[in-house]
Amino acid sequence: MAEIGIFYGSTSGTTEEIAEKIRELIGEDVCDIYSMEDDFDDVDDLLKYDYLLLGCSTWGAGEVQNDWREPLFDMEVDKPDFSGKTIAMFGPGDCDGHSKHFVGALGLMYDQFKALGAKMVGFVAPDDYTYEKSSAIRDGMFVGLPLDEINESEKTDERISSWLESLKPYFPAIAT
Repeated sequence: MAEIGIFYGSTSGTTEEIAEKIRELIGEDVCDIYSMEDDFDDVDDLLKYDYLLLGCSTWGAGEVQNDWREPLFDMEVDKPDFSGKTIAMFGPGDCDGHSKHFVGALGLMYDQFKALGAKMVGFVAPDDYTYEKSSAIRDGMFVGLPLDEINESEKTDERISSWLESLKPYFPAIAT
């Protein structure tokens, strides 16, 4: 088992592509990767890792991607203990077409995992983003890495690299 678990839900393939890119940059020997649709069995899959990277796109009025819905509901009911786990999140959104709900799913996931005891890291300043509103902002920062493959795909590689650099103090396997 690798040190970092990357878990993602992807409807159109965008979040999957981002997860694969992150895994490639960190190193395939350091990360195990799970599709929430194809590979995820239950919360024990998440709990076996101390370091987690969670990917989720935003749908509708700021909702999580379908593959995350049932697992998040089960965790809300069962209340597994994520104390001692370090989590950073990433998610694609559409800052033009869904400017009022930009990457809102990250906010929902942040609240839930934080309430379950996880140490949440990987905050990103909103300065370089164009959007009207986001429920993924806490204390003036995005709670994870927002990416916009529809309107700002030319910024994705640099955003991922900068974000991974910011995670090094919290994810020992990235620092090597």
